[in-house]
Amino acid sequence: MPNKKKIESVLELTEDLAATHKSFRTDEAKASYALKSQIARDFEAVMKDGYVIIEGLLTRSQLELIREATLPLLGRSGRNTFEGVKTQRLYNVLEKTRAIDLLATHPRVTGLLDRLFLPNYLLSQAQIINILPGESAQPLHYDDGFYPVPRPRPPFGAATVWAIDEFTEENGATVVIPESHNWGKEIVTDRTQAVPAVMPAGSVVFFLGTLWHGGGANRSGADRLAVTCQYCEPWLRPQENFFLELSQETLSRIPEQLLSMVGYSIHPPFMGMVNGMHPKRTLQPGKAE
Repeated sequence: MPNKKKIESVLELTEDLAATHKSFRTDEAKASYALKSQIARDFEAVMKDGYVIIEGLLTRSQLELIREATLPLLGRSGRNTFEGVKTQRLYNVLEKTRAIDLLATHPRVTGLLDRLFLPNYLLSQAQIINILPGESAQPLHYDDGFYPVPRPRPPFGAATVWAIDEFTEENGATVVIPESHNWGKEIVTDRTQAVPAVMPAGSVVFFLGTLWHGGGANRSGADRLAVTCQYCEPWLRPQENFFLELSQETLSRIPEQLLSMVGYSIHPPFMGMVNGMHPKRTLQPGKAE
């Protein structure tokens, strides 16, 4: 049978079967030795503590562009004490601005994700979070807790919180509990072991989906602006339904790597298909080529 792939073992179903739209893979060969070394050190810290703070990833001009693009989009404050009654949250960010694309796909972040998850891992959600003065501390939680698999277990997700404004103890820096990613099924409410992720603007805290953490209380007189991107294994359902959120126009403009992250990819052999075909075949001409 010409042009027909012959499958002789179920083991072959773990391979990329696509003929035209192959899996997106980070080209590690092009990464510098310095970058690989940095990612290796970051990964070691994440595996030990459950998180790592990486400083100095964004320039002042990049930070200003993000502020200019996102602050006008923010509206009323949150709906409950978990989201924050004095916290502004912007959802469906990718449809509304291209300002955070570089954060979602930053090489220091994707380098860690490449080590943690299977290829074609997904963006689970993206938000802009602006904690206003007077906000209380957010309840402690771990981000992949909605997947009903008992702990202790490996993480099914990971998250980033980018400091667009400086994170301080006073203005609501995210707090993390080191090594809590290894804990069992107990519910954690004691904050005495929590450490604030204090960091300059332009930095990011990366943590595993099993790490206990929460937003801090803003006791300052100023807002604290942040961007969060969360990720998950390619065989899991993301929190955001990007298929319904993102227009064809937006899909034609986002980077190829981000296109894969929002679901226009296949987890072998067929997970993510549309009418038996690769989801990129649903895109308008140009992006699907």
